[in-house]
Amino acid sequence: MNALTLPSRRAEAWRWADLDALEAARAAPRAGSANASAHFLPIEGPRLVFVDGVFDASASTPGVVVIETIDAATDHPLGNATSGTGWSLTLAREQAVTGIQIVHVGTGGESHVPGRIVLAADAVASIVETFVGAGWANRLTRIELGEGARLMRSVRIVQAGGFVSLREEAEIGKAASLVSVFLGAGGMGSRIDGTLRVTGDGGYAELGGALLTRGEQRQECAVTVRHEALHGSSNQTWRAVAADLSAASLAARVDVARGAQKTDGVQSLRGLLLDRTATVNLKPELEIFADDVKCAHGATVGELDKRAMFYLQSRGIPEARAKALMTRAFVADAIDRIGEDAVREAFAADAEAWLDAAL
Repeated sequence: MNALTLPSRRAEAWRWADLDALEAARAAPRAGSANASAHFLPIEGPRLVFVDGVFDASASTPGVVVIETIDAATDHPLGNATSGTGWSLTLAREQAVTGIQIVHVGTGGESHVPGRIVLAADAVASIVETFVGAGWANRLTRIELGEGARLMRSVRIVQAGGFVSLREEAEIGKAASLVSVFLGAGGMGSRIDGTLRVTGDGGYAELGGALLTRGEQRQECAVTVRHEALHGSSNQTWRAVAADLSAASLAARVDVARGAQKTDGVQSLRGLLLDRTATVNLKPELEIFADDVKCAHGATVGELDKRAMFYLQSRGIPEARAKALMTRAFVADAIDRIGEDAVREAFAADAEAWLDAAL
């Protein structure tokens, strides 16, 4: 293994991180074969496959997406390890490319891949990334959105084991929109780590999703949205479901800089415990230096509503089915924000498969 200095759990930002699982995944021997084709969704668009961090040209049709050397240029302790060959999407003014799919297949060990997305004024793109297999998949995605640009990102983390660490860094320009939705529904550990800066007036940033954990699994997110311009808005909607002895942790922060008046920032963090031995950690934060803003956050952790369970069972619905229905509705708050029908349905199917195994 290459030398790599991992962060310490003594640091507040990393206190919930499952670094032991990361180390174990990093050291796992490579085994198994790559079968990416089964994980593409039935939508038209460019398709890319990375196997253990290496681009597989024979299984890919990248279209406008370019494979090239990318400098990570970040001080993030995991993201800075990704410098090297990665993928890059650059769209000119008013250009639109949707249905881009990237499948990351791991067979063990560690892999590091940088990604870069640059959309000029009024450009539009949608990207679906899927993580399957095993090992430690470490990714950095840097995003720059010009005036009026729109980007929809959907990320499925369904590795059977190992660890997935994702670092997101975005700069959102005037009247631009970034919507990113993540689903952690595999057997791996994970960390979703992001910093989104709204630097243009009227920019919109949304980053949220659902983390589903069972067994002794641990998943977490740590996301900051920073507003630096007028009339910006943001939404962070996260849902966590934990069963058995597992733990899901959500840390979401909104910073409003001095002068970023008329900002509207919303955070909604909710956790559901399927067993009392499970753990959900929630940490919403607001730091506001402007005096004309509308920011709100909510954080709740609880169990399934017993009265609702009784109602469903009194209508002849078996207990396991009633739990599944209520849990699916809980998770849907986050994944229903995906705008493309086929992608949203795939995420719902992933969540359904997880529920079938957990309940």
